[in-house]
Amino acid sequence: MMRVVLASNNPGKLREFSAILGVAGLEMVPQGDLGVSEAEEPYGTFIENALAKARHASRATGLPALADDSGLCVHALRGAPGVHSARYASLRGGPRSDEANNARLMAEMAGRDDRRGSYVAVLAFLRTAEDPRPIVAEGVWDGEVLDQPRGANGFGYDPYFYLPDLGMTAAELSPARKNILSHRARALQSLLRSLQGASAETVDPNP
Repeated sequence: MMRVVLASNNPGKLREFSAILGVAGLEMVPQGDLGVSEAEEPYGTFIENALAKARHASRATGLPALADDSGLCVHALRGAPGVHSARYASLRGGPRSDEANNARLMAEMAGRDDRRGSYVAVLAFLRTAEDPRPIVAEGVWDGEVLDQPRGANGFGYDPYFYLPDLGMTAAELSPARKNILSHRARALQSLLRSLQGASAETVDPNP
């Protein structure tokens, strides 16, 4: 097994990432167990923030690192809340909470006909802190933004994120089903395929 530092201390992410990536021979270790502090996320794109977090964790530990950045992108809001999804309300002086973030989203969406939105997750895997060829994977989960919440599961924007093909919101799905269908699950499956492909590559000894 290859030890990989997970640039997160979220126990849910640790379980999900370990379950899927264990088949590729990766042992995920949360950065907090290795004394790594949280990294800054100053960038305007998911990939830049994911790379920053992975580089920070890898540089601090000397281990390969995996990081993710994710959020809700709404078409009518030109991609917002995007990378600011977790602190959408606090950008205007409000509290940093799911309730406040959803309240701001509802205010921004008031009167808009285009309700399309997508959950997006981007993963960055670095073999070393200075890896010039990071493995990047993206998962996208398309849906619509409701004006009233439905469901008691999930977190964040899940009660407002409606999936037309299922006739349910993300908060109405069971946790197990959500972990199969979600943007993060799709990104993990894409990363797994890339990792397995990379491990199958052979190196020409006489380039």
